[in-house]
Amino acid sequence: MVNYYVRRTARVFVTIFGVMSLTFGLIRLLPGGPFTQLRTQLLRQGIPPEQVNQQIENLQNVRPDAGLGEQYVNYMISAFQLDLGTSIQYSRPVTEMVAQAAPWTIFIVVVSTILMFIVGILLGAIQAYWEGSRFDTIASSMSIVGMSIPFYVAAILLLLFMSYRWGLFPASGTANPNIDNQWSLDYAISVVMHGALPILSYTIVGIGGQALAMRGNSIQVLGEDFVEVARLRGLSDGRIATRYVARNAILPMYTGFLLLLGFRLGGTVILEQIFNYPGLGLYLLDAVNSNDYPMMMGTFLVITVALVIGVYVADLTYSMIDPRISSGDSSEAY
Repeated sequence: MVNYYVRRTARVFVTIFGVMSLTFGLIRLLPGGPFTQLRTQLLRQGIPPEQVNQQIENLQNVRPDAGLGEQYVNYMISAFQLDLGTSIQYSRPVTEMVAQAAPWTIFIVVVSTILMFIVGILLGAIQAYWEGSRFDTIASSMSIVGMSIPFYVAAILLLLFMSYRWGLFPASGTANPNIDNQWSLDYAISVVMHGALPILSYTIVGIGGQALAMRGNSIQVLGEDFVEVARLRGLSDGRIATRYVARNAILPMYTGFLLLLGFRLGGTVILEQIFNYPGLGLYLLDAVNSNDYPMMMGTFLVITVALVIGVYVADLTYSMIDPRISSGDSSEAY
């Protein structure tokens, strides 16, 4: 058991190391390379030619005139020290900007994913209980339609009607800039109002998939012998539904929940652009458009590492959630 956790933890560090190396290599495969673009931008900003290399070193923590191996070592050392360089576009440390943007992105992703799972699980459980009914048929059809709609289409429609046409929600930003006290109730309400449309965009299109998954799992559990035994014991339908059916049907969806949190971080690049919501996704897109390589590398690294950690947590905790799954030697024997 201990060896299992040690191996899984070691794989996380190896994966993160590989992601950092891949980020370093991909940036340098861009046409012209990052330094050519940076030199051009710095010269346009009025930096004297003799100071350009020093300025690049300050921005990216690597010497542009050094060998590729030395650049790689310097980059890795700085990254492990959480020094991701300085943004060219904003002239601020990338770590500071990521720390400022990450909570807003996490807020959208976590809240929307939790809402999606809660509604989807409840809807799927009801469909399974009334399998074959008119409600089940209509709900399944609506779920399929919802799954086929991309989240960015839902985002554009919500923005058009709920904001521009009806004026129910703000069209951009994270909170009302006129509210200074960030611990006040007014500020909290403003945050919820500004995040409502991005959250709804992610939630609406994901409910169908979770509902169908829960429906399928519940129908499968309803056919198990222990459910029939519970009925023969005279247990109420409510107790059977909650303690036996729902509990066992939800378990397979746990891993998907954690993985979806990580994958949705990448989707915020489009979502935050639509709503002009200043999170990690918007900063990453701005960095790509403005050739801000330090910011590009920093945000991409954070989003990817978050996905790796999500997989890691799901892997380690699933056996704790579901005792039927072994996380010990039996899974690693071969």
